[in-house]
Amino acid sequence: MIDTFPKLLLHHAEVRGDRPAIRHKNQGIWQSWTWRQVLDEVRAFAAGLLALGVQPGERVAVIGYNRPRLYWTLVAAQWIGAVPVPLYADAIADEMVYVLGDAGIVVAVVQDQEQVDKILSVADRLPGLRHVVYDEERGLGEYDHAKLHSFASISSLGLPHPDPLPRGEGEDICTVLYTSGTTGRPKGVMLSFDNLILTARGANAFDHLTDAEELVAYLPMAWVGDHVFSFAQAYCAGFCISCPESAETAVADRGEIGPTYFFAPPRVFENLLTQTMVRMEDASGWKQSMVTYFLGVARRWGEPILNREAVPPQARALYALGEALVYAPLKNQMGLGRLRVGYTAGEAIGPEMFRFYRSLGLNLKQLYGQTESTVFTTMQPDGEISADTVGRPAEGVELRIEPNGEVRFRGPGAFVAYLNNPEATAETKDAEGWVGTGDAGFIDARGHLRIIDRAKDVGALADGTLFAPKYIENKLKFFPNIKEAVAVGAGYAFASVMLTIDIVAVGNWAERQGITYASYQELTAHPRVQALLGGHVRTVNTILAGEEGPMSRLRIARFLVLPKELDADDGELTRTQKVRRRFVAERYATLIAALNSGAAEGDITIETVFEDGRRGALQARVAVHDV
Repeated sequence: MIDTFPKLLLHHAEVRGDRPAIRHKNQGIWQSWTWRQVLDEVRAFAAGLLALGVQPGERVAVIGYNRPRLYWTLVAAQWIGAVPVPLYADAIADEMVYVLGDAGIVVAVVQDQEQVDKILSVADRLPGLRHVVYDEERGLGEYDHAKLHSFASISSLGLPHPDPLPRGEGEDICTVLYTSGTTGRPKGVMLSFDNLILTARGANAFDHLTDAEELVAYLPMAWVGDHVFSFAQAYCAGFCISCPESAETAVADRGEIGPTYFFAPPRVFENLLTQTMVRMEDASGWKQSMVTYFLGVARRWGEPILNREAVPPQARALYALGEALVYAPLKNQMGLGRLRVGYTAGEAIGPEMFRFYRSLGLNLKQLYGQTESTVFTTMQPDGEISADTVGRPAEGVELRIEPNGEVRFRGPGAFVAYLNNPEATAETKDAEGWVGTGDAGFIDARGHLRIIDRAKDVGALADGTLFAPKYIENKLKFFPNIKEAVAVGAGYAFASVMLTIDIVAVGNWAERQGITYASYQELTAHPRVQALLGGHVRTVNTILAGEEGPMSRLRIARFLVLPKELDADDGELTRTQKVRRRFVAERYATLIAALNSGAAEGDITIETVFEDGRRGALQARVAVHDV
């Protein structure tokens, strides 16, 4: 078995030499590279890294959005025995400096001038950093190039390059991927070639993925999801990935490619649904009526048809008409018209949202995993897909539920260790290879895993009612007007929520209602906007009342609308858009106190970072509502 990515590249260059391996859209034009061309590019850059003095075991940072040269850098570093470390492209310099220093980066390969400027601004805090290599040359002509180099110049350094076999074996460290740091400093998760290749092969076999698949690489390269879906699975199966021109064109570019395999965290599906609902509201009356009617048909019959269950002929015919008139155009607008299998993970997706996409005929599944499991801990087999479970253990994975409800696993994807952090490694992974997830869950009668929430976040109200914040939050985020929800209630007499609006959806609604506003803060404070969101909260309470189990006792008693979006630059979200609960609880402590005291309003003064990098203070008096 081929056990490293450079060796897989050699294999594909021989077997699939002239087939496309990667595409990139640049200035509206798709450019494609074959497997043989990728091999030439990787070998040349690997030789250039050697010429720069990069040694086996040293670490090379990769910073930027999805670009062919950055993906080639991953394999080029591995070719010479170095270890690539992708970083989040939208991280600010002060966030990057910790990872760059902790990983001991010697060379940073970055996308463009923006990333170069970030690195140079903290270079004096990185004594081990010897060189910076950039892909896009625009704007960098007048910079000091003593330690700054273009990608092309480094590739030419090693020409004519030697032709050694790539270094490394399956058990060697393949990459270091940093966690999102929801509870503290990010940790560098060391994954081996075996972790990635064995896991990717198992996942490819599970969904029958072949070299005929199409996938659009648009997720952050530093996230384990992109590293597995866009890199490991592509290299193991030999299929082509396509890099969009920019984040703004990703949906349109995805529509041009028509991926057959797709992965997105719930937030992406939330945004797609919001955009769909906004377009519906802008449509003419008869179109709205038609869409509403056929979406009702889809809710009733879509999933049974997708699951190949027995369905009355008249229902099947009506659904086929809906496919022609509504569902197919909707899926094409989302860029998912050719989708064969899709996944969501990273956070729990709201059941209503999950069912909406499946009702359109999209074979969307859930999986459960984390960086420490190389993504795949559980997967949903076809025919066993439901909104409230995350599937059965993946190939070779064992699950165990601790007495406190924490889910533990071991298997081929279990990480090697945390970089420079043996204490955290020992806390997470025991001597027998069992890894703690930090999530609370249970295995149901079908052998499927159900995740309740983060173990540390599950609590109880003062009367003993089970309180799982994500359970509430995901139901609220199904509404396109709500971008984020943070539930609080553990130890208190009742549950409350802090909401943020989706400025696109609510702004569109406000325009149709004749509501004028000058800022996000002014829009959130408008009484009619607050009433709109209050209606969504009451609807969720009705849904909770109709459910079975302990959560059916839970109700949202009070809510407020935050005067700003939660922002990663302000430390409120991770770079993977997860809420940092502890930080948010401290930052908005006065508002949480107002929620729980019964006060009609609360005041906050917080520091915030504006889009241009300036810092300022936000002062606001926020209305608090009873439900």
